[in-house]
Amino acid sequence: MSTEVDQHSSTLAQLRVPFYLFLNAASSIGIVVTNKLVFQVYNFKYGTLLTFIHFVITYLGLEVCRRLGVFEKKSVDLWKILPLCLSFCGFVALTNISLVYNSVGFYQLMKVLTTPLIAFIQTFFYNTTFTTPVKASLTIICVGVAIATVTDTDANMVGTLVATSALLVTAMYQIWVGTKQKELECNSYQLLYLQAPISAAILIPLIPLLDNLSTLTEIPSNETIVAILVSSILAFLVNLSIFLVIGSTSPITYNVLGHFKLTVILVLGFLVFGAPLTPQNVTGIVVTISGVVWYTHLKQNEKKPEPEKKTLEETGDQSRK
Repeated sequence: MSTEVDQHSSTLAQLRVPFYLFLNAASSIGIVVTNKLVFQVYNFKYGTLLTFIHFVITYLGLEVCRRLGVFEKKSVDLWKILPLCLSFCGFVALTNISLVYNSVGFYQLMKVLTTPLIAFIQTFFYNTTFTTPVKASLTIICVGVAIATVTDTDANMVGTLVATSALLVTAMYQIWVGTKQKELECNSYQLLYLQAPISAAILIPLIPLLDNLSTLTEIPSNETIVAILVSSILAFLVNLSIFLVIGSTSPITYNVLGHFKLTVILVLGFLVFGAPLTPQNVTGIVVTISGVVWYTHLKQNEKKPEPEKKTLEETGDQSRK
């Protein structure tokens, strides 16, 4: 009986990470489409305000989960959680400012550099090692994304400084999402529950600085409010799944998933919104997906040798007895 329970638990554990990856991919792609409607169709072009609403809804969603017994509330010193909150708000603010001072091509190129920067930081500051094949697969993915998305790369002094700052803050945020769960002994639900209201509060003074609220002269229509609500629910799933994915795997795996989502979004833009798809885009998508498949294969194989080796050793011990 206990063996059947153990097997059932093992099966659930194996399915957990693929489910987290799927949840993040599906909700992230969904929110991109929904936000496109909010910004372009309903003309609600207030990105920082929308992010604030997202975090308020995320907190409320987690409060419902807590009351339903999904997780227990945990008290943590504010100063220990503040770096994570500040890095998130810095990431939001700096990426918005980066789009103001940089071309889309240069902005996208700097985003691609997040993956190698995280690998560098984890290698030299967190004693994480990456095999040569994994490094090669990550290189292929980054090159593919660059081919698919980067066009012009015009740069200037101020724009480069802002984009570099955004790159560093984004990398640290993703790393801390994983390390803080272990450091504070919190699960993904508990950590996001602590972060969401603090991040929302920090964003309040940034809203009038980053959004032109003077054009918000009337209450949004019912259709706009519904679209914002759908976007916020998807944001709750995105925020939660980020913590679940990074907590269960690594910031690098989350970045690989992000690059894969970008290729899917490019294809959806072509199929749903009629966006142009050039030979350069197609080449980049194919290269990226090839790298993602290779990386996935490598990570799956990393988990297999140990149990098999252990089983053989145990079998040998038993035969000698």
